[in-house]
Amino acid sequence: MTSEVRIVKIKRLALYGAALFLSVSCEDQMAIAQGANISIHGFGQGNYTSNLSSSNPDNGDFKWAGERFQLKLEASLAAFRSFAKVDAFYDHIDNEAELELREGYVDYSSGSWDLRVGRQIITWGLGDLIFINDVFPKDYEAFFSGRPLEYLKKGIDGVKIAIYPDFTSFELIAIPFFEPNTFPQQSRFWMFDPLRSITNREEKEPTTNLSNTEFAARSYRGVAGFDVSLYFYKGFFRQPSITPDHPTMPTKLILFYPKLSVYGASLQGSGLGGVLSLEAGQYDSRQDRDGTDPLLPNSQTRFLIGYQRQLWQDFTVGLQYYSEYMHDYSAYEKNLPSGFPKEDRLHQLAVIRLTQFLVHQTVRVSFFSFYSPSEGDYQLNPEMKHNFSDHIWTALGANVFGGDESWSRFGQLDKNDNIYLQFRYEF
Repeated sequence: MTSEVRIVKIKRLALYGAALFLSVSCEDQMAIAQGANISIHGFGQGNYTSNLSSSNPDNGDFKWAGERFQLKLEASLAAFRSFAKVDAFYDHIDNEAELELREGYVDYSSGSWDLRVGRQIITWGLGDLIFINDVFPKDYEAFFSGRPLEYLKKGIDGVKIAIYPDFTSFELIAIPFFEPNTFPQQSRFWMFDPLRSITNREEKEPTTNLSNTEFAARSYRGVAGFDVSLYFYKGFFRQPSITPDHPTMPTKLILFYPKLSVYGASLQGSGLGGVLSLEAGQYDSRQDRDGTDPLLPNSQTRFLIGYQRQLWQDFTVGLQYYSEYMHDYSAYEKNLPSGFPKEDRLHQLAVIRLTQFLVHQTVRVSFFSFYSPSEGDYQLNPEMKHNFSDHIWTALGANVFGGDESWSRFGQLDKNDNIYLQFRYEF
């Protein structure tokens, strides 16, 4: 991370922190006179993930090892509400203690519209760990290293307006500060990198200005017993592309985020004795619409069909089929640099989730898997969670990766099999 990017992030954290502090402080003072509702919750957590098959690239044996304390503060008064979720944690691998603002926002609600300003986590779309119209940032290192699933989602710093006219409902989002996805560190994870020998790398995030502000919109309503949504997004890919400083003998790589627009729709309702979900998205790679630049992602059409059903008491099965169809594939093949692996025109993914509750629903046994028929790679995630009480739970699980291709999405993670332990006390 460059110093300029770090300064911008510190400034915006300070800005939202100050706004949140002032709003909470004002509400605390008004609460004495008018009786506002204030609540404090949180948890203490331990989370440890050990390798199963091999050491990390840095010869360490743990993908994750740390303790975490989270505090959630909520205050509401009349039409106003403020919320903060702050994590303090210690990372034993890097020997670092950090403070993280997970969420921090102020709400205003009226009868026909709502406003939210600050850091917030937004979830759109219907996929179970499949994201088409959910274009907001993710933390894939957290997911692959066996942290609780809530840490897959990252917050955005922005403004959300919800409007409720009679004929439909709208969500409008503006994001002035770009937040990329977080991918596994190369010191902890074995990952495919065709340019690994070039270690001089510079990351350039989109400049914070009006023209680079991300915009997203969703319209949703019920139609004939189905929940129907339309989506729009104008912003950037959250996975970086790479530009070398020299086309044939590079000594430095620039990581940047290409421009992206997404147009999508989803539908969900009862069908075939269960819940049926359909979702699609058109990914417009605005800087490479003809697909001739090998350093930029081609435009795509993405599609998902999902089905969930309870087969017997406390046992649920969820099935998903997901595909990505690359546009301008002939141009992609023609311009692919020598030595780079060639992706398929149609990437496919089959997903299954099995969940069984036992012992009066205090024990949950689950199995989740990705499998790609096109690349032949997979991820397996068995887990058992035990709730000892309303406040204490523990979970034991594993992540197993494999595949025929060392460059594929899960095949490149083949040497990163791990087992994880989570335990938490909530208050």
